[in-house]
Amino acid sequence: MRYFAFLFCLLITLSLGVALSLQFGSVPPLGRLLDPNQGFWQNAFSEDYAYTEQVTLKGLKEPVTVNYDEHLIPHIFAEHEEDLFRVQGFITAKHRLWQMDFQTLAAAGRISEIVGPIALDVDKLSRRKGLPYAAENALNAFKQSDPEVFVLIQAYTDGVNEYINGLSYAELPLEYKILNYRPEEWTPYKSALLLKYMADMLVGDVDLQYTNLRSILGQTLLDKLFPDFPEDNDPVIEAEKRWNFTPLKIERPENLDYPNDKILLPALAQPEPGIGSNNWAVAPKKTKNGHALIANDPHLSLNLPSLWFAMQLSTPNFSVKGATLPGALGVISGFNENIAWGVTNATRDARDWYKIQFKDDGRSEYLYNDRWIQSNLRVEEIKVKGQPTVYDTVVYTHHGPVVYDKNFKGERQDVNVALKWTAHMESNEQKTFLLLNKGKNHQDYLEALDYYTSPAQNFVFASNTGDIAMKVQGRFPLKWEGQGKFIMDGNDPRYEWQGFIPFDQNPSTKNPSRGFVSSANQHSVSEDYPYFVFDNSFEHYRNRRLNERLKSMENMTLEDMKSLQYDSYHLHAAEALPLMMNLLDQTSPAIDSTEVGRYLEKLADWNFNTFPNQEEPTLFNIWWEELYKSVWSFLLQDSVPVVFPNKYQTVQLMMNEPSHELFSRSKKEGLLKAEDHVRKSFEVMVEKIKNWEEEKGEYNWAAYKNTSINHLVPNFESFSRKGIYTGGGSGILNATGSRHGASWRYVAEMGETVTAYGIYPGGQSGNPGSKFYDNFIKIWANGDYVNFNLRSKSDRDELLFSTEFIN
Repeated sequence: MRYFAFLFCLLITLSLGVALSLQFGSVPPLGRLLDPNQGFWQNAFSEDYAYTEQVTLKGLKEPVTVNYDEHLIPHIFAEHEEDLFRVQGFITAKHRLWQMDFQTLAAAGRISEIVGPIALDVDKLSRRKGLPYAAENALNAFKQSDPEVFVLIQAYTDGVNEYINGLSYAELPLEYKILNYRPEEWTPYKSALLLKYMADMLVGDVDLQYTNLRSILGQTLLDKLFPDFPEDNDPVIEAEKRWNFTPLKIERPENLDYPNDKILLPALAQPEPGIGSNNWAVAPKKTKNGHALIANDPHLSLNLPSLWFAMQLSTPNFSVKGATLPGALGVISGFNENIAWGVTNATRDARDWYKIQFKDDGRSEYLYNDRWIQSNLRVEEIKVKGQPTVYDTVVYTHHGPVVYDKNFKGERQDVNVALKWTAHMESNEQKTFLLLNKGKNHQDYLEALDYYTSPAQNFVFASNTGDIAMKVQGRFPLKWEGQGKFIMDGNDPRYEWQGFIPFDQNPSTKNPSRGFVSSANQHSVSEDYPYFVFDNSFEHYRNRRLNERLKSMENMTLEDMKSLQYDSYHLHAAEALPLMMNLLDQTSPAIDSTEVGRYLEKLADWNFNTFPNQEEPTLFNIWWEELYKSVWSFLLQDSVPVVFPNKYQTVQLMMNEPSHELFSRSKKEGLLKAEDHVRKSFEVMVEKIKNWEEEKGEYNWAAYKNTSINHLVPNFESFSRKGIYTGGGSGILNATGSRHGASWRYVAEMGETVTAYGIYPGGQSGNPGSKFYDNFIKIWANGDYVNFNLRSKSDRDELLFSTEFIN
């Protein structure tokens, strides 16, 4: 076993050394790296044998026990919360130090320090978006408004640093050795950075893209293709919900010429397609055992080490288990003896953009309310490995930081654009999860959410008393109808946010008559909700499939919940393919040839599942992607950032207006109607499949999709896992695409004793030399789970090893 690990790591080390020398211009010290006493050989250590150890940890009030189960999941038993989180910090660092360090360096805009100038633009963007600034504000909130939480954060920090300070070079995670740097001390600021890293990962906006798109399409077509509510709106909060509050008044200012810009702008990248999530809870009246059921599966980028680290945290007052974020305290998605909760992204427009006019090139003053007011200049010092330090001056207005100006993305040097974002404001999301971890009922859940502001999330809830609930929680700006869809004038006070929607008026529901609550990133509410709700990225398929199944199911069990999480029915294909084949039949007599008849026959007989061995999903996926590109390619004029109409609206246009003039906008010969695009894209699909068969053979869905779980450093291919045999896809409940999918799945049945199962695509260890680095992947890909029940301190069944921490 150890010889295998040796050869494996040797090959990795040599290949990475070459890759690093080519890409980063620096090579790790190979002599030290190859040293059998302190180099990569030491990282062949695998935590696969049983032992008991005792560790001295400064600051503990009483001894703490950590029992690891057979999957390397630690169960921490402490008498005091401060001890609990001190040990959580130590244990997390022991298994995931490099990951938690790397992710916070990314959020802080410091990757250039370890990889060189290749990351310089990425670092600049992180700083210009204000992530370090946002983390500083959050840290100040911890310190000033909630010293009790700050004490726990400091204990966690001390635990991480105890582990770091005890590390020899031989014990360093392998990535440090390859990239040739050492971990610096952990700080509470880094924990705040991690939460801002998540906020940035999950938020999007299309203000600048919409501004560009309006210049291309005009307002009428833009409204047609991007309606605020689709025809088939099935919102997070049931449409039957009646709002029992008096909303704050907000009206569009009179004589406001908005939108009025016809300019072309740069824009931030949006969250990757496929990032989303599912969660739901079922009332006892719909379950076999008369207990509430709950499920959650956040869909994110699939990475190694995994974003999540499973853990149980126990004191005499509570025991909580679930998925933690390395670097943050407590459990983020999970359950305790009384309640369970989970999260999905509540896609809402919480970022707005303002056009700024500076007085002169010094940018020390900008125009607001027709007066020149002082700006703040923040000089960002970016250290670059192997090169001189780079300094980037970021201008802060009262709206927020100027992301794009003459010094960054300078294609439009006459346009200075500032970002206003709720994540920049003081917040205390950490307290939300600390309170949920020990919550006992629905009221505790609501009180915990009152501290949560960003990124907006749909929090599902279930309790052992049978309550189920859902709340769309975040700090939502109070906007007049249409505000923030396009770039706004930073000089005009009428474009200011008018405050925020009160937390008790955020959309929520408890024990609805239909017997379930659910969310899948769709619209939060129906049109009768009294506030303006907008986002461009609401989901239109997973939510309808999920609600359709939940409405029809009775006597539900945990096995039913697992099956739903792994449901691979392709609702988009079920609605789009019959239309596409009908349009194809109308215009394409030549396509009925024997040569391609087998493809049409397969598609005609498809049951719309996306199992890994099926070929039909591949055929449809290629055909649809080519059709979609063919229809909307004209929007890419001048290479300016725009957003395309979504799949749902594209199908609606093809179905209801197949001769609309939009289909002739491509200016390509013979493409005048929807049927022309359908025919042409089908022909392209046939050629692509033929080429695939000639070059690679079978084109089943798993082979074509090629689900991969990549290491956080893109070129560390040997630490990644490719070609995972699994089904599903974007827009499907089993949302497993090529690089995105269910980053964590768990289901639980509430009751006097909670029964739970969980899984994620990775492993507990961050060490590529450990069998626990990727041992969950096959289980996850097969749609299986591991037992996730709470354990007691005396439970020794299937115990891997244990650690006793003493002062």
